[in-house]
Amino acid sequence: MENYNPALERGSATTDMSIDAGLRAFMLGVYNKMGLGLLVSAGLAWTTANWAPARDALFVVSDGRLSGYTLAGTILVFSPLVILLGSAFLMRNASARTASALYWTVVALIGASFGALALRYTGQSLASTFLVTAAAFGGLSLYGYTTKRDLTGLGSFLIMGVVGLLLASLVNLWLQSSLMMLMISGIGVLIFAGLTAHDTQRLKFTYHELGGDQAALSSATSFGALSLYLDFVNLFQFLLAFLGDRR
Repeated sequence: MENYNPALERGSATTDMSIDAGLRAFMLGVYNKMGLGLLVSAGLAWTTANWAPARDALFVVSDGRLSGYTLAGTILVFSPLVILLGSAFLMRNASARTASALYWTVVALIGASFGALALRYTGQSLASTFLVTAAAFGGLSLYGYTTKRDLTGLGSFLIMGVVGLLLASLVNLWLQSSLMMLMISGIGVLIFAGLTAHDTQRLKFTYHELGGDQAALSSATSFGALSLYLDFVNLFQFLLAFLGDRR
């Protein structure tokens, strides 16, 4: 039996989550911004992988394949995490402009760092894994949008899982264990699959809680796009461990 959540019953028929035009417009804005972010990331990844000045400044390349990172590349890889952790404490009531700046900053940094993926995996496997990720993300997000089951508790559990993944990944930087990396990737796929559904549902709740406050909704659009963007790119990275063909 599905869990009952009073939040799913709030409002009159005019605020029914399944038919509310305002909610659909809000979600469309989130998905459009997320999709544009993915395009920007892909463009930056191609640039840092193929434009020699950027590639040589960020990556150590041997025979056309990634073999390491420069100091600048290492800073680039970890800077999105630092910014996200900082924003969690410093941007609780961010304006629409500030939220948008955060989103595009993170998108640009992650996109530039993804040049490493283009140097590590073949273009065909990157494209096929992206399509698999897009199909999985679409199905999971649709589930999160349409389900009547409350996923709030699941989200708290998954966030703890993300922290565990980060710690395990840091440990494996020194261990360099391929088996541990596969285990991390498998767990990562499950965690970010769940977060995709959870974050989609959370955006629905956020829309109704804001009650038509346009300034707050503008900020929520950027934060929502950021959440789903991070779900997508992490799901993509973890799937690459299973589906990607190395150069």
